[in-house]
Amino acid sequence: MPSPDLQREHTHQAIAERLARAAAHSYLGDFVLGAVDGAVTTFAIVAGASGAGLSNGVVVVMGLANVLADGLSMAASNFLRARSDQQLLAKSRQIENSHIQQIPEGEREEVRQIFASKGFEGDVLERIVETITSDRDLWVNTMLAEEWKLALHPPDPRRSGLATFAAFLLAGMIPLLPSLFMLRGEAEGTFLYSSLLTAVTFLLIGYARGKVVEGNPWWNALETLSIGGAAASVAYFVGAALERLA
Repeated sequence: MPSPDLQREHTHQAIAERLARAAAHSYLGDFVLGAVDGAVTTFAIVAGASGAGLSNGVVVVMGLANVLADGLSMAASNFLRARSDQQLLAKSRQIENSHIQQIPEGEREEVRQIFASKGFEGDVLERIVETITSDRDLWVNTMLAEEWKLALHPPDPRRSGLATFAAFLLAGMIPLLPSLFMLRGEAEGTFLYSSLLTAVTFLLIGYARGKVVEGNPWWNALETLSIGGAAASVAYFVGAALERLA
């Protein structure tokens, strides 16, 4: 006997709402990825500066430069990726419309073979082909999804880039907070506070990432903390080594 929660998830309205959410692009993934990169790279700068014995003023300058420059770079990359996805979808849609216009029987045969490969046959298969090819938009969308393997609802480039930059900026500023409050001190004196704040940030980002990818949130939190800690450790020891060479 299915549980009450499972039954509620499979009512007509619940199914319709779930399918509608699945069709729309979620920008939470862009936000989480931007936050991970922002926290890791900025904390690596803090760790490296601490290992090299630099001042908090230098840490703040380097950290702000990283947040702005790398944040904009990552946002621009995400914008261009989303823009390319939109352009590829538009170009493929144009091609499919042209093929349907010029060689409709060949395109019908493609639909027939696509659904035959899914196990449909006989009259059922022919009814599916007839239903799809009787609606031009449905026909084109079917070919885009099945033949081209394209997402019919790619992300908006501006929103994707903005979500990435906002996340990079917010998370990237957290490791700098202790240095901002103690500008006249040395980076080594604020390193512990920055470490603790960043560790909490990694855990929160990882937990959110687990929710996005529908994995174990706590495992993702620990994984993100481990990766961020490894990057920071490398930067710290490199900074310490360079200090001895100076």
